[in-house]
Amino acid sequence: MVVAKRLGVRWQIGKRSLASSTPLWSIPSLLPRVRDSLAALLLLASTAPAQDQSTYYRTETYELPKGVNFEASGIAILPDGKLAVGLRKGEVWIAQNPSDTAKPDFKLFASGLHEILGLAWHDGALYATQRSEVTRLRDTDSDGKADEYLSASTGWGVSGAYHEYAYGPVFDKEGNLYTSLNSSMGKAWKGAGDEEKHPLWRGWVVRKTKEGKLEPFCAGFRSPCGIGQNAEGDIFITDQQGNWMPTTPLFHARKGAYFSHAESIPDAMRPESPVKIAAKQPDGITDAEAMKIVQGYTPPAVWLPYVKMGQSGTGIACDLSPGKFGPFEKQMFLGEFVLSGVNRVFLEKVGGEYQGTCFPFIDGLQCAALALNFLHDGSLVVGQSNRGWNSKGNRPFGLQRIVWTNKTPLEVQKMELLKDGFRFTYTLPIDKESWGTGKLNAQSYTYPFQSKYGGDEIDAKPLIIHAIQYSDDGRVMDVLISNLRPGYVHEFELPQLKSKDGTPLWHRMAYYTLNKLKAE
Repeated sequence: MVVAKRLGVRWQIGKRSLASSTPLWSIPSLLPRVRDSLAALLLLASTAPAQDQSTYYRTETYELPKGVNFEASGIAILPDGKLAVGLRKGEVWIAQNPSDTAKPDFKLFASGLHEILGLAWHDGALYATQRSEVTRLRDTDSDGKADEYLSASTGWGVSGAYHEYAYGPVFDKEGNLYTSLNSSMGKAWKGAGDEEKHPLWRGWVVRKTKEGKLEPFCAGFRSPCGIGQNAEGDIFITDQQGNWMPTTPLFHARKGAYFSHAESIPDAMRPESPVKIAAKQPDGITDAEAMKIVQGYTPPAVWLPYVKMGQSGTGIACDLSPGKFGPFEKQMFLGEFVLSGVNRVFLEKVGGEYQGTCFPFIDGLQCAALALNFLHDGSLVVGQSNRGWNSKGNRPFGLQRIVWTNKTPLEVQKMELLKDGFRFTYTLPIDKESWGTGKLNAQSYTYPFQSKYGGDEIDAKPLIIHAIQYSDDGRVMDVLISNLRPGYVHEFELPQLKSKDGTPLWHRMAYYTLNKLKAE
């Protein structure tokens, strides 16, 4: 593992961890990614926030039950406001006072499950996603502990390979239940029978209908660790860098969509599959080219550039509070494992499809962010675990709460596509004298569509900015550009702006994934 000690960032180079004693010249194939990682380190240093994030959002750490490895891998909010937390090792705990991190009063609710990686409340019960099923948990005698464990969804393949995780659940407005499934990695168990050779629906999202039928929904995932919904109830997935995944994506999951990972192709050939794709796909083209020529390919709504925005996306939560979490109502927040933080995403629809911008938000958590959810008071709870991977935060597990201090930061509140550029809307009016204090740096690039692990930013070109226009109130900036490119991330490094009251711009980076241009 290459460690940048001054900023406390651990660098993951492709799929390999390098010890600090490993001579980089002994691994020539990794030198380009080392170069890019070091360049990203310089970018992070040059665009570091101008002030302490605790000015706007304070982070509180929960007092946890003693003697419990509290690897918080699923979070659900109960109707009475209590906080249910699923642990990777198979327990569910409920905090009676979740807004009091010093005395949350955790009580054990359920145990004996297998690797919980998601928790939800629906229709009077808790639902826990474990490796081979989603389990419905109820306390029928009101003694504070689950006494009813019922299988709510099952039927996907499990071969015994170590990397066959299941995540969720998510319920749509009609009551259908969704589970996202890892591609199978590792050695299978011979006792699994046919599933040893080909475990069914790996790398897919499956849906259990309210009538009780399990059906395939969409495909092409590697490790779809995050599954959640936006304010409109649409389902989104975060995946993780690897083969066919050059960096972290945020996908809009819908029936019949295909998101690139080839391991799910054999099951797409089944007659019950809603995904219609070719039996073999190109390897080694660009993502922009894949959007044009790969049958059925659906690109991410948002790419999160590698290292710049983290290295391994996780849980998803949408701020549905009426302003209790600051000026980002209805925006999505994504967990980041390796860099131990939370990122922010603004989405819009262009040509009927979602695309949008990712922004840095919170870093410096005690360990890897895995599961997210909002309490009724508008604070964001982050479940954490370092299991199986390294992260910037070095605690083995934990639970933290992010609370808005009621001070509004100067941020890009949203970034929207225009026919000939982008519109930046700020949370506070800008001091117009600060517009000219620095240069607006911008470029676009795409990623490889390939079976190789990861992928660098490729075909990068500076954006040609021919005008910048400002609104009279200082809240809106239109940046007019002559070389927008569909299929490319458009990256902006903003000047060191200030608001009219002197508040400095908190985060200067913004990354818009442009899949479709605005119609004339």
